[in-house]
Amino acid sequence: MQVSSAEKRVVVEATPAAVASRVADRFLARVRARTRNGRIAHIALTGGSMGGAVLRTAAEDPRVSEIDWSLVHFWWGDERFVPRDDPDRNSLQSRRALLDHIPVPSENVHEVAGPDSGLTLDESAAAYAADLARYSTDEHPWPSFAVCFLGVGPDGHIASLFPDRDEVTVTDAAALPVRNSPKPPPERVTLTRPVLNSSKRVWLVLTGADKASALGLALAGASYTSVPAAGAKGRKRTVFFVDEAAAAEVSPDLIDQAY
Repeated sequence: MQVSSAEKRVVVEATPAAVASRVADRFLARVRARTRNGRIAHIALTGGSMGGAVLRTAAEDPRVSEIDWSLVHFWWGDERFVPRDDPDRNSLQSRRALLDHIPVPSENVHEVAGPDSGLTLDESAAAYAADLARYSTDEHPWPSFAVCFLGVGPDGHIASLFPDRDEVTVTDAAALPVRNSPKPPPERVTLTRPVLNSSKRVWLVLTGADKASALGLALAGASYTSVPAAGAKGRKRTVFFVDEAAAAEVSPDLIDQAY
């Protein structure tokens, strides 16, 4: 399949485990290529079952020892506003799956502050935005992620940008507090669409038949306000890594197994 770099690509694997393996392989290859000549790589992680599966698979790959992890900075697309060691934390899942098993400096792991930090939800979002601004580019007061991982909910949400809520339309902030989230826990901090979409590569990872409708709508060009996944777009690549169950409504001409 011949596609331009600007188009959305879909990579289909038979099972969730195969999806995790494919994404972990691409992740390690990309980070190694990015850091080989001393360049910094900023990575935005996601939570959820597939987010953890990808990182656990990567941790078991021998190539992890070939990467200079001092050049890699880890962030999260969103975080639940709960204490640092609460099982609901995306960052806790990421630490257990990969970060605790690689020699990444602690100052390179940029966790969102929880209530145990003494900050309020609004202060936590502001602190996260300030941390992002320390790595600003010429274009934006935040870093450009080499890879931004995103999960996709059955409702089409990404990060903590939920359908038909104010947060999904905000363009003048890097990070936002989220209250009364339709998915528990109710309080969260999320990156905004401009930050996510300034990433070089946006990789959306989703599996299961309950994601088929959201995937179909995202690929069909639905309104991003009602299907936030439809508005996710990397500057170089936008790739949906899915299993066969999630791909039930994907047109064959959108599938690009070569990526």
